[in-house]
Formats: sequence, structure tokens, C-alpha cells
Amino acid sequence: MAVSRVRASFMQCLRKSSRFKPFAVESETSSIRRFFSADSSASFQSVGFIGLGNMGSRMANNLIKAGYKMVVHDINRNTMEKYSDMGVATKETPFEVAEASDVVITMLPSPSHVLEVYNGSHGLLHGGYHLRPWLLIDSSTIDPRTSRELSAIVSSRILKEKRDSWENPVMLDAPVSGGVLAADAGTLTFMVGGPEESYNAAKTLFLSMGKSSVYCGGAGNGSAAKICNNLAMAVSMLGVSEALALGQSLGISAKTLTKVLNSSSARCWSSESYNPVPGVMEKVPSASDYDGGFASKLMAKDLNLAAASASEIGLEHPLTSQAQEIYKKLCEDGYENKDFSCVFRHFYSGDNEL
Repeated sequence: MAVSRVRASFMQCLRKSSRFKPFAVESETSSIRRFFSADSSASFQSVGFIGLGNMGSRMANNLIKAGYKMVVHDINRNTMEKYSDMGVATKETPFEVAEASDVVITMLPSPSHVLEVYNGSHGLLHGGYHLRPWLLIDSSTIDPRTSRELSAIVSSRILKEKRDSWENPVMLDAPVSGGVLAADAGTLTFMVGGPEESYNAAKTLFLSMGKSSVYCGGAGNGSAAKICNNLAMAVSMLGVSEALALGQSLGISAKTLTKVLNSSSARCWSSESYNPVPGVMEKVPSASDYDGGFASKLMAKDLNLAAASASEIGLEHPLTSQAQEIYKKLCEDGYENKDFSCVFRHFYSGDNEL
């Protein structure tokens, strides 16, 4: 009896609390939250992955290691055979991947590739207004406008199988930072745009491929964050490369000047973690003739995306334009497949002591 009285008294206090709202009428938002439940991995019984290049293959491999049932597609037949030999289901078209998946992730080189995979004759949206997957995630680096247009198209479709009160599929733009090494190690950072409830549901997927994710806001904001990040990274690398080239030309070794930069206000990722001068750091592209890493042609592409986005909104972008020209010339000079830190050679090609 005493226990019953204590329990009754406790419940009465809870009911008086403004934070306790028993049997509240479920709103539309809460129904969405219920659909995108905390145990969202149950909704990912089959994960489709399209684009198994240097980044995508490593991301897909980490999902396989995490125990997800995978369905994959790539235009490279050898890559498809490799995954088939691993026991992973392969499909001939993006549409076939969609028909076999609850969620589909794409990791593709450019906006044109993304549009073809989504809108092409055998694309993800080939089935008209009805879709099997309830969540589409694009981790490609593309412009925000394309991301927003695709998101609007996806949300106008209807799920083939209604889930709770949720009738429409959802798209997230979720580009990554970290490069091939982070993709391999599963330490990528995801920048995500789209409905927040969908982002929360997809966290289990992101954390199977990366170490962190940042919610950036509505559709297209993940793509916007990525091109801004890469713009800053390019300009930073140019500044560090020019400073180190100038220092060497004035008689300061690159190793000594790097110590100065990293102990001073100029310290940054380009000087401390990804130094562009050969011989200053180990395990970075500059230590292996700029092989591997993030190709200059991809940096040039991302700078083009940043410049186009800036022009669309009428924003002046002098540093972007200058960086564009420098990376364009690098690619024309035959360095398109070398890591973007090879821009150091644009400023300095002497043989002074490092």
C-alpha cells in the first residue's frame, strides 16, 4: 500500500509538471519523428550504393563491414565483378538498385553524373511517381542548386509501400571531407542538408562510414558547405605554397619556415597536416611525387562550382577566380591527376634546401 501511495503521488507530481504531457495528440512532425525512429537501422534492411570509385568503394566497404545488406552498381564492369565475387548483390542499372533498396547512396564525380543517375533512362527515378527507397543520399560534390532541384523532385514522388503516416521519399545531400585515406579508415566528416528528422535517422549510416556528421540545414546546404570548404582549402593551399616558395627563394628552408608558420598566426591545415613541399612531411602526397590524395582536376571542378554559385547570387569572388585560373593551368600542364598540393610547383621549382 505504501509503495502504491508513493507511486500515485509521484505520478500526480509529474502530471502537474509542465513538461509532462501524457497522451498528447500526435502532430505531423511527431509522426515523422516516429517514422524516423531512434532505431532507424531497422529501416535500412537493404542499402544501395552507386559509384564505386576511389571514394565510393571505400565507403561501401565500410558499410559491408558494419553488417549492412548491400546492393551496388558502377559503370566499371571489373569493379562490379569484384563485388560480386565478394558476395555482394550487383545490379545493371541505378533503377534496379532502387527497386532492391530501402536507402540508396550515390557517390559520383560531377553534377552531370548525378543527374544521369537520378533522371536518366534507367535512373533512380525511372519508375515514375512511385519509389521503393524511402531515403536517397547523395554524397557527391555538386552545386547547391542541383541538390535542391533533385530534392524537390524526390519529395514529389510517392513511396511504393507507405510507412506509418509517411508517404513521400526524402533526399539528403551529404558530401564528405577527408579524402581517400579517411574514406578507407572510416573517418570521413559528412556535411548534410535536408529534413533534420531524415538526418537523424541516417546517422547510423554516416557513422558507419565516418567519424562525424554536421547538420547544415535545409536541402542544398550540405552541398553549399562542401564547396565553401573546398574553396577555403584551395585558397589556403595557394597561400601556404606561395609563402613557402618565397621563403625558400629568400634562403629560409621549408622545414624551418613550416615550424614558424605552425607556431604562429599562419598555422593552418595546409601547413600543419598537408604540407605541399616535398620532404617536409611523411605520409602526405608531396612525399610521394604528389600521387594519391585529392586530384587537381577535382579541385578545379569544385572551384568552378563555387564560382558558378557565387555568380548566380551576384557575389564578388576574386580569390575564387584567381584560384580557378591557377588550377586550370595546372590541369592544362598535365598535373590534373596529381594531388592539388602540387600547386606548390606553380610557385617554386628550384632545388634549395628543404
